[in-house]
Amino acid sequence: MTIKNKVVVITGASSGIGEATAKLLADKGAKIVLGARREERLKELADEIKSNGGQVVYHVTDVVKPEDSKQLVHLAKDTFGSVDAIFLNAGIMPNSSLSELKTDEWNSMVDVNIKGVLNGIAAVLPTFTSQKSGHIITTSSVAGLKAYPGGAVYGATKWAVRDLMEVLRIESAQEGTNIRTATIYPAAINTELLETITDTNMAEGMTAMYEQYGITPDRVANVVAFALDQPEDTNINEFTIGPTSQPW
Repeated sequence: MTIKNKVVVITGASSGIGEATAKLLADKGAKIVLGARREERLKELADEIKSNGGQVVYHVTDVVKPEDSKQLVHLAKDTFGSVDAIFLNAGIMPNSSLSELKTDEWNSMVDVNIKGVLNGIAAVLPTFTSQKSGHIITTSSVAGLKAYPGGAVYGATKWAVRDLMEVLRIESAQEGTNIRTATIYPAAINTELLETITDTNMAEGMTAMYEQYGITPDRVANVVAFALDQPEDTNINEFTIGPTSQPW
């Protein structure tokens, strides 16, 4: 298994997809570096992973701040000697109709969902370029593949991630740096994402949909593990995942 002993950095690691991925990869022998804003949750997760025999460290990380992402990568290198992969998973989804003019929330989504990914890439790219290897994985959304009412700005940020990752893959191939990429497009996955929605009607509708169709975040963790477990000469750059019963 190629996952064993890989050093994997995970943002948005304190719950949901990030938490599930950290547990799964640690069980498979990866060395995990956790980043998120909630220190108490990070400590609890790290303690659980350690109690199960895993190797893990954490650093309180706000992906909007470039220096936090840099420190997270430095922690990985200082603790484990290298970085093999980074899973840029932090994101928010305060959906609303454009006519509501929730511009503060628009800006927050741009900051976290786009700039947060860019900050993570910037933090790890010098290392990956120097060692001519590395794997960058991001969580986009089915909203990054298709449009739906209420999801204009969220979808725009996720479309941006899609393009960003594809260009990163192409440039790496051209430059011979062997950096692999994978973009994941989840549909209804039961996480804390809905808690960021402040529009009452939108929250009710989305909650009802997730209650009907939602699947657990470990299903996405399985996809991350699959991507990481491919031979170094093989890149699977896109995964769309969702409930079998959801028409998306």
